[in-house]
Amino acid sequence: MTSTSWKIHKFGGSSLADADCFRRVAGLMLEKSDAQLGVVVSAMGGMTDALLNLTALAEQDDPAYKAGLEAIGERYAETAKELLDSQSLVAILDAWAADANDIQDVLKAVALVRAAPQRSKDVVSGYGELWSARLLAALLATLDPARGGSWIDAREVLTVRQTELGPTVLWDRSRERFQAAAAEGVTGICVITGFIASDEEGLQTTLGRNGSDYSAAIFAALGDADELSIWTDVDGVMSADPNRVPEARVIERMTYSEAMELAYFGAKVIHPQTLGPVIRKGIPVVIRNSRNPSHPGTRISSERGVDDNIKGITAIGGMALVSVEGAGMIGVPGTAERLFESLRAAGVSVTLISQASSEHSICIAVPAALAERARELISRAFADELESGQIQSVDVTQAQSIVAVVGDGMAGTPGVAARFFGTLGRAGINIRAIAQGSSERNISAVVDSDEATRALRAAHSGFYLSSKTLSIGLIGPGTVGRTLLQQLEKQAKRLESEFNLDLRVRAIARSSSMLLGERRIELGNWQDEFERDAVPLDFGEFERHINPDHLPHPVIIDCTASGDIASRYGGWLERGINIITPNKKAFSGDLDDYRNLQLQARRGSAHYFYEPTVGAALPIISTLRDLIHTGDEIRSVQGIFSGTLAYLFNVYDGSTPFSEIVRSAKESGYTEPDPRDDLSGMDVARKLTILARELGLSIGIGDFPVQNLIPEALREASVDEFLERLADYDDEMKARYEKARAEGKKLRYIAQLDAEGNARIGLDAVDNEHAFSNINLTDNIVQFQTERYSANPLVVQGPGAGPEVTAGGVFSDLLRLSSYLSAGD
Repeated sequence: MTSTSWKIHKFGGSSLADADCFRRVAGLMLEKSDAQLGVVVSAMGGMTDALLNLTALAEQDDPAYKAGLEAIGERYAETAKELLDSQSLVAILDAWAADANDIQDVLKAVALVRAAPQRSKDVVSGYGELWSARLLAALLATLDPARGGSWIDAREVLTVRQTELGPTVLWDRSRERFQAAAAEGVTGICVITGFIASDEEGLQTTLGRNGSDYSAAIFAALGDADELSIWTDVDGVMSADPNRVPEARVIERMTYSEAMELAYFGAKVIHPQTLGPVIRKGIPVVIRNSRNPSHPGTRISSERGVDDNIKGITAIGGMALVSVEGAGMIGVPGTAERLFESLRAAGVSVTLISQASSEHSICIAVPAALAERARELISRAFADELESGQIQSVDVTQAQSIVAVVGDGMAGTPGVAARFFGTLGRAGINIRAIAQGSSERNISAVVDSDEATRALRAAHSGFYLSSKTLSIGLIGPGTVGRTLLQQLEKQAKRLESEFNLDLRVRAIARSSSMLLGERRIELGNWQDEFERDAVPLDFGEFERHINPDHLPHPVIIDCTASGDIASRYGGWLERGINIITPNKKAFSGDLDDYRNLQLQARRGSAHYFYEPTVGAALPIISTLRDLIHTGDEIRSVQGIFSGTLAYLFNVYDGSTPFSEIVRSAKESGYTEPDPRDDLSGMDVARKLTILARELGLSIGIGDFPVQNLIPEALREASVDEFLERLADYDDEMKARYEKARAEGKKLRYIAQLDAEGNARIGLDAVDNEHAFSNINLTDNIVQFQTERYSANPLVVQGPGAGPEVTAGGVFSDLLRLSSYLSAGD
């Protein structure tokens, strides 16, 4: 059988927790068509700890160890009874009974001397793997006698030598024994015990915690396996701890070195020692989920992906910083050597080292429990320098964590460190020390432990989500807001698949209630969710929900016309929340408030977009900005900025009274519920104010004349009274119309602004050939006269009102924001 390539699979305790788990594992292996499978197994979940607890009880001469062993036997027997027929069961339980007698003898000896040497612990704790291997082999033989039934006791194959660095494999002797064992009737699926081995004297030992993974790698190397699959209860190696970073995802591919770095810095799926044997042989390792076998998992090999950069962000807690500072260290050879030698002699492991280029200070990170010991040792080593003042202090800072970003692609890639530290800085996290190896595979930062989770989330969002994920809260799901949600729902999948743009609507707020989605709100049925799950509106909670640590770019979209909501923009911007809105209030209100808004946005490094405030989806503000930013000189801006007034004067031809056209327009939905909101000209005044401020002009509403088309006597009347009595003024409007027609002109409600700040809004007569005379019913149109566009002004024209185009304008701003954020990252 040794001429056939092996494939090694390893199953941990969580994958062998009970009878159902054993069945699942057996089924997975029997589905494999490979000729030669090695299945390395751990003890059943919790079994090793239970066995070690027996030795702890025996050390105290506590007879409870006997009951503990019986409980272990009962669990094992119940599991076996569920899996095996009576004949196979007898053999398995007889073998367990013999083992139990041996364990009893060891425990009695421990209890007698009230001490458990390491060898006794190794013997007792290693039985769990033997029991798992026997049981799985028997189950496989029951299910498929042709392929299952054989198993290898690793104590008879694997020989190791215990050293200061842990167990070292005696490869030649182990390979010879493995080949001999494989030649002695090993069938298609061979179960192998993990964790246990023998030393050079032939006595039982173990490979230590996580030893079963190491065993699997060793047997993969001994058999020159094509692949090693390590089956766990997660889908693979994650980009971060999912318990701390909700957006963590499975890493599809990674190199051996990346896996070792992540494992060293706390990734729990694989132990760094595991990879040594497979690296030497170039054997790929696949981390997979026994409960979700269809998932491809994480593939670890020497191959590096073309676009790989950062693979994972991880953290080690329970650390402390020990800092040594002093001018006497500058330029003195051997200082670092003395420091580290003092720690080495006492067995204090140093996790991170950071030294200023001035050599004025050295900072090391050590396990928190050893920090005071480290200070004592260093203080003793530098006692003379401390007394003379050459070294000022040896200080300890407790409650520290190391946050590290790992990836082979960092090597030679500019900007990685800047992004890492920048994301931590924007999250308000103070960095106490930094370190980077010469391989550039790892950048580490030491932060306060109470900020470690926030640091992980910030770093993960900065690298993994970056500018591609926006956390969105929408306020005002009325006509425009509802339409926007429909547009987002239709385009979301395309934007994500084609542009990797993840627009997550996570909160929707009405006037007194709100809906919060854990990951996102399903836009296809958000209204049903709102009715079912909405809670009272709390803007503080709304803000916190869309601006969590684990998502990079919060956005609030305000689709209301509320001045109260607009007054909150400044605080949101200052706290780093981007704003998109068709609400004109904040940008046309008090000039000092507007300037403060700009200042708050700069403080928060946030953006605000409000293209729809002037022309719905028409690119009016963006066109004006482009002209200014490219150096053009704006001489004047004039336009028709009200779709309602454009409609009224397009339709009005003198044959139908103006009052009837207003009434008809209201009934058809072309005006506001109160048409005076349109006829007053204030909406147009706000739009002209916004454009003036884009030009840098200090203008506010009230600084220029606005013609109010509402007869003064009707301005305080009810809506019904206004509509009824407007007919009394039809003759005045008709007279204006007739005068314009006689001159070959048309009536248009126009806003005008020049570079000096002269502005006015009113009903004017324009030539029939003028661009303003030839627009569609509800078109907005704006004309830019500039140095470049002097004789032939630049014109932007199109629908300037309606929920579809206004929502489209908001959507365009959302995409524009994502581009800004992408460029910023």
